[in-house]
Amino acid sequence: MESLRALLIDIDGVLTVSWEPLPGAVEALREIREAGLAVALVTNTTSRTRASIAETLSGAGFPVTAEDVLTAPAVTAAHLAEHHPGARCSLLNSGDIGEDLEGVELVDEGAGDSGDAEDAGGSGTAPDVVIVGGAGPEFGYAALNRAFGHLQRGARLVAMHRNLYWRTAAGLQLDSGAFLLGLERAARVEAEVTGKPSPAFFEAALGRLGVGADRALMVGDDIESDVLAAQRAGITGVLVKTGKYLPETHAQANGTPDHVLDSFADLPALLGLPQ
Repeated sequence: MESLRALLIDIDGVLTVSWEPLPGAVEALREIREAGLAVALVTNTTSRTRASIAETLSGAGFPVTAEDVLTAPAVTAAHLAEHHPGARCSLLNSGDIGEDLEGVELVDEGAGDSGDAEDAGGSGTAPDVVIVGGAGPEFGYAALNRAFGHLQRGARLVAMHRNLYWRTAAGLQLDSGAFLLGLERAARVEAEVTGKPSPAFFEAALGRLGVGADRALMVGDDIESDVLAAQRAGITGVLVKTGKYLPETHAQANGTPDHVLDSFADLPALLGLPQ
Protein backbone atom coordinates (compact mmCIF):
# COMPACT_ATOMS: atom_id res chain seq x y z
CA MET A 1 0.00 0.00 0.00
CA GLU A 2 2.77 2.40 -0.93
CA SER A 3 0.35 4.90 -2.48
CA LEU A 4 -1.76 5.14 0.70
CA ARG A 5 -1.87 8.66 2.10
CA ALA A 6 -4.95 8.80 4.34
CA LEU A 7 -7.26 6.71 6.50
CA LEU A 8 -10.96 7.11 7.17
CA ILE A 9 -11.74 5.40 10.46
CA ASP A 10 -15.10 4.67 12.05
CA ILE A 11 -15.14 5.19 15.81
CA ASP A 12 -17.90 3.19 17.48
CA GLY A 13 -17.15 -0.51 17.23
CA VAL A 14 -13.72 0.09 15.66
CA LEU A 15 -11.79 2.23 18.13
CA THR A 16 -14.21 2.01 21.05
CA VAL A 17 -17.33 0.32 22.40
CA SER A 18 -19.45 2.50 24.70
CA TRP A 19 -16.54 4.97 24.41
CA GLU A 20 -14.09 2.56 26.05
CA PRO A 21 -11.00 1.83 23.89
CA LEU A 22 -10.84 -1.60 22.28
CA PRO A 23 -7.63 -3.57 23.00
CA GLY A 24 -4.66 -2.22 21.07
CA ALA A 25 -6.66 0.56 19.36
CA VAL A 26 -4.86 3.50 21.03
CA GLU A 27 -1.43 2.09 20.23
CA ALA A 28 -2.41 1.30 16.63
CA LEU A 29 -3.66 4.82 15.99
CA ARG A 30 -0.45 6.25 17.45
CA GLU A 31 1.60 4.10 15.07
CA ILE A 32 -0.48 5.30 12.14
CA ARG A 33 -0.04 8.94 13.17
CA GLU A 34 3.70 8.49 13.63
CA ALA A 35 3.92 7.06 10.10
CA GLY A 36 2.68 10.41 8.78
CA LEU A 37 -0.66 9.18 7.43
CA ALA A 38 -3.57 11.62 7.44
CA VAL A 39 -6.56 10.55 9.52
CA ALA A 40 -10.27 11.39 9.54
CA LEU A 41 -12.52 9.82 12.14
CA VAL A 42 -15.80 9.42 10.27
CA THR A 43 -18.83 8.57 12.37
CA ASN A 44 -22.61 8.34 12.16
CA THR A 45 -22.72 9.02 15.89
CA THR A 46 -25.47 11.57 16.52
CA SER A 47 -25.43 11.80 20.31
CA ARG A 48 -22.30 13.93 20.66
CA THR A 49 -20.65 16.90 18.98
CA ARG A 50 -17.25 16.76 17.29
CA ALA A 51 -15.66 18.57 20.23
CA SER A 52 -17.20 16.21 22.77
CA ILE A 53 -16.11 13.14 20.80
CA ALA A 54 -12.55 14.43 20.48
CA GLU A 55 -12.39 15.26 24.19
CA THR A 56 -13.54 11.77 25.16
CA LEU A 57 -11.15 10.02 22.77
CA SER A 58 -8.21 12.22 23.73
CA GLY A 59 -8.92 11.54 27.39
CA ALA A 60 -8.71 7.82 26.64
CA GLY A 61 -5.28 8.28 25.06
CA PHE A 62 -6.13 8.54 21.36
CA PRO A 63 -4.06 11.20 19.53
CA VAL A 64 -7.00 13.15 18.06
CA THR A 65 -8.51 16.63 18.03
CA ALA A 66 -11.92 17.94 17.00
CA GLU A 67 -10.48 18.77 13.56
CA ASP A 68 -9.95 15.04 12.98
CA VAL A 69 -13.64 14.20 13.51
CA LEU A 70 -16.32 14.31 10.81
CA THR A 71 -19.84 13.60 12.08
CA ALA A 72 -23.11 12.92 10.31
CA PRO A 73 -24.68 16.02 11.94
CA ALA A 74 -21.93 18.28 10.56
CA VAL A 75 -22.39 16.85 7.06
CA THR A 76 -26.17 17.18 7.47
CA ALA A 77 -25.83 20.89 8.23
CA ALA A 78 -23.80 21.37 5.05
CA HIS A 79 -26.35 19.34 3.06
CA LEU A 80 -29.25 21.46 4.33
CA ALA A 81 -27.41 24.70 3.58
CA GLU A 82 -26.84 23.55 -0.01
CA HIS A 83 -30.08 21.77 -0.83
CA HIS A 84 -32.64 23.31 1.57
CA PRO A 85 -31.38 26.84 2.36
CA GLY A 86 -33.49 28.65 4.93
CA ALA A 87 -35.62 25.57 5.67
CA ARG A 88 -37.38 25.25 9.01
CA CYS A 89 -36.42 21.87 10.43
CA SER A 90 -37.90 19.44 12.94
CA LEU A 91 -35.19 17.37 14.62
CA LEU A 92 -35.84 13.87 15.98
CA ASN A 93 -32.63 12.80 17.70
CA SER A 94 -31.22 11.48 20.96
CA GLY A 95 -28.47 13.74 22.27
CA ASP A 96 -27.40 17.38 22.02
CA ILE A 97 -25.81 18.04 18.61
CA GLY A 98 -26.79 21.69 18.19
CA GLU A 99 -23.15 22.78 17.92
CA ASP A 100 -22.66 20.62 14.81
CA LEU A 101 -25.93 21.86 13.24
CA GLU A 102 -24.69 25.42 12.95
CA GLY A 103 -26.90 27.48 10.66
CA VAL A 104 -29.85 25.06 10.77
CA GLU A 105 -33.16 26.63 11.84
CA LEU A 106 -34.84 24.21 14.26
CA VAL A 107 -38.57 24.51 15.00
CA ASP A 108 -39.50 24.45 18.69
CA GLU A 109 -42.37 21.95 18.73
CA GLY A 110 -43.05 22.16 22.43
CA ALA A 111 -44.72 19.30 24.25
CA GLY A 112 -47.56 18.64 21.78
CA ASP A 113 -48.12 14.96 21.08
CA SER A 114 -50.98 14.66 18.61
CA GLY A 115 -49.04 15.35 15.42
CA ASP A 116 -51.36 18.24 14.48
CA ALA A 117 -49.95 21.33 12.78
CA GLU A 118 -50.82 23.38 15.86
CA ASP A 119 -48.49 21.19 17.95
CA ALA A 120 -45.62 22.15 15.66
CA GLY A 121 -45.87 25.73 16.83
CA GLY A 122 -48.64 26.84 14.50
CA SER A 123 -49.06 26.78 10.75
CA GLY A 124 -46.57 29.62 10.37
CA THR A 125 -43.76 27.56 11.84
CA ALA A 126 -44.58 24.10 10.48
CA PRO A 127 -41.30 22.49 9.41
CA ASP A 128 -40.14 22.18 5.81
CA VAL A 129 -37.78 19.31 6.68
CA VAL A 130 -37.88 16.46 9.18
CA ILE A 131 -34.35 15.46 10.29
CA VAL A 132 -33.91 11.99 11.77
CA GLY A 133 -30.74 11.44 13.78
CA GLY A 134 -29.81 8.68 16.24
CA ALA A 135 -32.42 6.73 18.17
CA GLY A 136 -33.06 6.80 21.89
CA PRO A 137 -35.89 7.39 24.37
CA GLU A 138 -37.04 10.38 22.29
CA PHE A 139 -38.29 7.99 19.57
CA GLY A 140 -41.67 7.39 21.21
CA TYR A 141 -45.06 7.15 19.52
CA ALA A 142 -45.88 10.84 19.93
CA ALA A 143 -42.64 12.03 18.34
CA LEU A 144 -42.80 9.55 15.47
CA ASN A 145 -46.44 10.33 14.81
CA ARG A 146 -45.68 14.05 14.79
CA ALA A 147 -42.91 13.47 12.22
CA PHE A 148 -45.34 11.36 10.18
CA GLY A 149 -47.80 14.26 10.21
CA HIS A 150 -45.17 16.70 8.94
CA LEU A 151 -44.27 14.33 6.10
CA GLN A 152 -47.91 13.96 5.11
CA ARG A 153 -48.13 17.75 4.83
CA GLY A 154 -45.19 17.83 2.43
CA ALA A 155 -42.07 18.14 4.60
CA ARG A 156 -38.90 16.58 3.18
CA LEU A 157 -37.22 13.74 5.08
CA VAL A 158 -33.47 13.94 5.77
CA ALA A 159 -31.78 11.11 7.69
CA MET A 160 -28.30 11.20 9.17
CA HIS A 161 -27.93 7.46 8.57
CA ARG A 162 -29.78 4.16 8.07
CA ASN A 163 -28.11 2.15 10.85
CA LEU A 164 -30.48 -0.50 12.21
CA TYR A 165 -28.44 -1.08 15.37
CA TRP A 166 -25.12 -0.44 17.08
CA ARG A 167 -23.13 -2.21 19.78
CA THR A 168 -22.77 -0.99 23.35
CA ALA A 169 -21.34 -2.61 26.46
CA ALA A 170 -24.85 -4.02 27.01
CA GLY A 171 -24.99 -5.60 23.54
CA LEU A 172 -26.69 -4.60 20.28
CA GLN A 173 -29.14 -1.69 20.58
CA LEU A 174 -31.85 -0.64 18.13
CA ASP A 175 -31.02 2.47 16.06
CA SER A 176 -33.03 4.93 14.01
CA GLY A 177 -32.82 3.03 10.72
CA ALA A 178 -35.58 0.75 11.97
CA PHE A 179 -37.88 3.73 12.59
CA LEU A 180 -36.82 5.43 9.36
CA LEU A 181 -38.07 2.48 7.30
CA GLY A 182 -41.48 2.81 8.93
CA LEU A 183 -41.71 6.55 8.29
CA GLU A 184 -40.74 6.10 4.65
CA ARG A 185 -43.30 3.37 4.08
CA ALA A 186 -46.11 5.11 5.95
CA ALA A 187 -45.58 8.55 4.38
CA ARG A 188 -44.57 7.15 0.97
CA VAL A 189 -41.38 9.18 0.84
CA GLU A 190 -37.68 8.39 0.52
CA ALA A 191 -35.17 9.93 2.89
CA GLU A 192 -32.17 11.93 1.76
CA VAL A 193 -29.34 10.20 3.65
CA THR A 194 -26.40 12.41 4.58
CA GLY A 195 -24.15 10.13 6.68
CA LYS A 196 -22.59 6.82 5.75
CA PRO A 197 -23.27 5.13 3.33
CA SER A 198 -24.02 8.34 1.39
CA PRO A 199 -21.38 9.04 -1.31
CA ALA A 200 -21.48 12.70 -0.23
CA PHE A 201 -20.21 11.73 3.22
CA PHE A 202 -17.13 10.01 1.81
CA GLU A 203 -16.56 12.89 -0.62
CA ALA A 204 -16.61 15.32 2.30
CA ALA A 205 -14.06 13.21 4.20
CA LEU A 206 -11.73 12.93 1.21
CA GLY A 207 -12.06 16.66 0.60
CA ARG A 208 -11.10 17.42 4.18
CA LEU A 209 -8.03 15.18 3.88
CA GLY A 210 -7.11 16.53 0.45
CA VAL A 211 -6.60 13.11 -1.13
CA GLY A 212 -8.18 11.10 -3.92
CA ALA A 213 -10.17 7.93 -3.28
CA ASP A 214 -7.39 5.79 -4.74
CA ARG A 215 -5.02 6.93 -1.97
CA ALA A 216 -7.41 6.37 0.95
CA LEU A 217 -8.52 3.45 3.08
CA MET A 218 -11.72 3.08 5.13
CA VAL A 219 -11.85 0.99 8.31
CA GLY A 220 -15.24 0.00 9.71
CA ASP A 221 -17.29 -2.64 11.52
CA ASP A 222 -20.40 -2.22 9.34
CA ILE A 223 -19.81 -4.16 6.13
CA GLU A 224 -22.51 -2.35 4.15
CA SER A 225 -22.47 1.25 5.39
CA ASP A 226 -18.75 1.55 6.16
CA VAL A 227 -16.79 -0.84 3.96
CA LEU A 228 -18.74 -1.67 0.81
CA ALA A 229 -20.07 1.90 0.54
CA ALA A 230 -16.48 3.19 0.69
CA GLN A 231 -15.39 0.67 -1.93
CA ARG A 232 -18.15 1.87 -4.27
CA ALA A 233 -16.63 5.34 -3.86
CA GLY A 234 -13.23 3.98 -4.96
CA ILE A 235 -11.76 3.76 -1.46
CA THR A 236 -10.01 0.60 -0.23
CA GLY A 237 -12.17 -1.08 2.40
CA VAL A 238 -11.13 -2.84 5.60
CA LEU A 239 -13.70 -4.71 7.71
CA VAL A 240 -12.89 -5.37 11.37
CA LYS A 241 -14.53 -8.17 13.34
CA THR A 242 -15.40 -6.00 16.33
CA GLY A 243 -18.34 -3.78 17.26
CA LYS A 244 -21.50 -4.63 15.32
CA TYR A 245 -19.74 -7.21 13.15
CA LEU A 246 -21.73 -10.43 12.79
CA PRO A 247 -20.64 -13.47 10.74
CA GLU A 248 -24.13 -13.74 9.21
CA THR A 249 -24.17 -10.17 7.91
CA HIS A 250 -20.69 -10.73 6.49
CA ALA A 251 -21.84 -13.87 4.69
CA GLN A 252 -25.02 -12.21 3.35
CA ALA A 253 -23.37 -8.94 2.28
CA ASN A 254 -23.76 -7.50 -1.21
CA GLY A 255 -20.01 -7.62 -1.85
CA THR A 256 -16.60 -8.63 -0.56
CA PRO A 257 -14.37 -6.38 1.58
CA ASP A 258 -10.89 -5.71 0.22
CA HIS A 259 -9.45 -6.75 3.58
CA VAL A 260 -10.80 -8.35 6.78
CA LEU A 261 -9.02 -8.01 10.14
CA ASP A 262 -9.78 -9.31 13.61
CA SER A 263 -9.47 -5.79 15.02
CA PHE A 264 -8.10 -2.29 14.44
CA ALA A 265 -5.00 -3.34 16.38
CA ASP A 266 -4.01 -5.44 13.35
CA LEU A 267 -4.08 -2.50 10.93
CA PRO A 268 -0.44 -1.32 11.30
CA ALA A 269 0.75 -4.78 10.23
CA LEU A 270 -1.56 -4.73 7.19
CA LEU A 271 -0.12 -1.34 6.25
CA GLY A 272 3.44 -2.63 6.66
CA LEU A 273 4.29 -0.12 9.38
CA PRO A 274 7.42 -0.69 11.51
CA GLN A 275 6.65 -2.72 14.63
